[in-house]
Amino acid sequence: MLDITITRTTAPKQKPDENHLGFGHFYTDHMFIMDYTAGQGWHSPRVVPYQPLLLDPAAMVFHYAQESFEGLKAYRTAEGQVQLFRPNKNAERMQKTHERLCIPTIPVEDFVQAVKALVSVDADWVPSAPGTSLYLRPFTIATEAHLGVKPSDAYQFIIIASPSGAYYAEGLNPVKIYVEDEYVRAAPGGTGAIKCGGNYAASLAGQTKAHAMGYSQVLWLDGIERKYVEEVGSMNCFFKINGVIRTAPCSGTVLPGITRMSCIELLRDWGYTVDCETRLSIQEVMEAAQNGTLEEIFGTGTAAVVSPVGKLYYEGTEITVGNNEIGPVTQRLYDTLTGIQWGTLPDEKGWVVTI
Repeated sequence: MLDITITRTTAPKQKPDENHLGFGHFYTDHMFIMDYTAGQGWHSPRVVPYQPLLLDPAAMVFHYAQESFEGLKAYRTAEGQVQLFRPNKNAERMQKTHERLCIPTIPVEDFVQAVKALVSVDADWVPSAPGTSLYLRPFTIATEAHLGVKPSDAYQFIIIASPSGAYYAEGLNPVKIYVEDEYVRAAPGGTGAIKCGGNYAASLAGQTKAHAMGYSQVLWLDGIERKYVEEVGSMNCFFKINGVIRTAPCSGTVLPGITRMSCIELLRDWGYTVDCETRLSIQEVMEAAQNGTLEEIFGTGTAAVVSPVGKLYYEGTEITVGNNEIGPVTQRLYDTLTGIQWGTLPDEKGWVVTI
């Protein structure tokens, strides 16, 4: 168990209007920091006032991108209780990211304790307006000052928090997705299955192109054949075709999303056939749209929870999904997940962790 010291701010910030939060614009009064030193391990866990980081210009994170991050939320129930959603799964995924990037791992229980400590100190920052939450961003950076490609001998594990509203300006309205067939997000043997900033930097060119054409997000295809659908920039993607719900397998190039995992469990509980082992080609999707068997498309992720897709553009053809309206399965998943997260539905899965 971590022995976390707490230093409270002497200059609390003014809290933003809960009805106009947006996403990722505001930050709480405190942050969590823990250091790693070779030979000593992880040490000095602390909650301190939110502040700039002091790093050497030669810190290895700047030059060799040795870093990782996670994303999860704290929710306030109608009774005022603050709770987390499956934080242990974020901890387990961060361990896999650290292993892939040669960063020392953090025990699951230490990760969860650190998250709970920060949320406890900044509990009054967890908003209560409908659809709002406290977004939590744990991340690890290589801090050793050294120019030379090797694993760093020093790191910092940091958690910051941001009161946020809807991730997409559209809210729960269907979004428009552009299928990217020029650039590649991930390739076998790479880092597509972990959560590191380099994956997102590589996606910016496709995202910029999509935005210029009026689309909210990019659907990436596989890096070898440019044939099979993988994931959307910030979400896993599901396709309901002729009654079967399909999503790309997490076989090395797709991030294993916590919300993805939760949706698969719920869908199977409800009796749906979910195929998350067989690859789905973009041609199958387009053909299903033409013959009327494409029933729903939706994305899943911590930030957006569940987001319906109303239009999909590929190679000059734009298809409309479900009359550009949210489908019944998408709506049920959203209602169920958010109900559990905000405490309006019972947590029959044991997914909620209270603060």
